[in-house]
Amino acid sequence: MAQNGRADVVERALAACVCGDAAALPDLFTNDVSGWSPNLLVGSLAELSEAVAARDESLSDVSILVHGVDVVGNRAYAEYMVSAVFSGPFQISDDLVIEPNGRELLLGGAIAADFTGDKISSFRNYFDDATLLVQMLPD
Repeated sequence: MAQNGRADVVERALAACVCGDAAALPDLFTNDVSGWSPNLLVGSLAELSEAVAARDESLSDVSILVHGVDVVGNRAYAEYMVSAVFSGPFQISDDLVIEPNGRELLLGGAIAADFTGDKISSFRNYFDDATLLVQMLPD
């Protein structure tokens, strides 16, 4: 697969995962995909699809801007910025819920993705989820 084809796959995969589009994942990830982020650990496409479909509903107007993708051999790297409105309660545990503040939240991140053929077979997604939680807290 050409370098720009892999860059496109990474951009589409990020958008699908961030926006909750689990139906798009089989075209982008291998069945045995493995990956992690600060709040996710998966070892198959089924596990990734389940996690993406169960995306938290406390955020609305979710969008992602990919700042660029670099492809080196079978690996791609991308930096991105996610924005969303904190519009619904965010449940941390049975006893702890953060009520929405209506603010736009911003979260920057980076991903490294390995390819098998034209699909992502593993990924490591880096972001600071504590930064997101701080933005959720009341003033």
